[in-house]
Amino acid sequence: MKAINQPAGPQTTSAASMKYKGITTKNLVITAMMAAVTCVLGPLSLPLPFTPVPVSLTNFVIYLAAFVLTWKYCTLSYIVYVLLGAIGLPVFSGFGSGIDKIAGPTGGYLLGFVFTALICSIVNKKFAGKLYMYVAGMAAGLFVAYAFGTLWFMYQQGMGLKQSLALCVVPFLIGDAVKIAVASIVGPALRKAVNAIQ
Repeated sequence: MKAINQPAGPQTTSAASMKYKGITTKNLVITAMMAAVTCVLGPLSLPLPFTPVPVSLTNFVIYLAAFVLTWKYCTLSYIVYVLLGAIGLPVFSGFGSGIDKIAGPTGGYLLGFVFTALICSIVNKKFAGKLYMYVAGMAAGLFVAYAFGTLWFMYQQGMGLKQSLALCVVPFLIGDAVKIAVASIVGPALRKAVNAIQ
């Protein structure tokens, strides 16, 4: 009977190891670091006189995070950032914070960027080494953020689609294209540097 019961301990330990496979100190540290970088760069926005939506670096940080983190950790990193802002830390654009900011005109982007993080990190992992797919993934993630941001803006401000697009999308296309281009160059180099860390 003892011989039969003895293997149960090691099997349980092995199952637990498989369950937590991939959760390492390195992953957690990089996740926290990217959340911190978002908190630093997210507030540094450029307000535009004709729209309540500012030029922000938040999506640029997400693009970089997608190169060095898996989809779970990349998404977690951004969610941590949003939660920190929600509880009152001034980490949103223009050093804003709180639920009022999330419910305001730009709140749709804060939600949409969750999916940006998810999409970009999945594409970067699946198509590693393919520059055109990096660009496509970031463009797709940005499109989703635009969609959430515009729809929420329409609801919150009571505006039509055409006017909302003119305020929430068109003014930012060139700047976001530049962010994607820069991230496509910097991201792979950042990934290489992070992968070299033991």
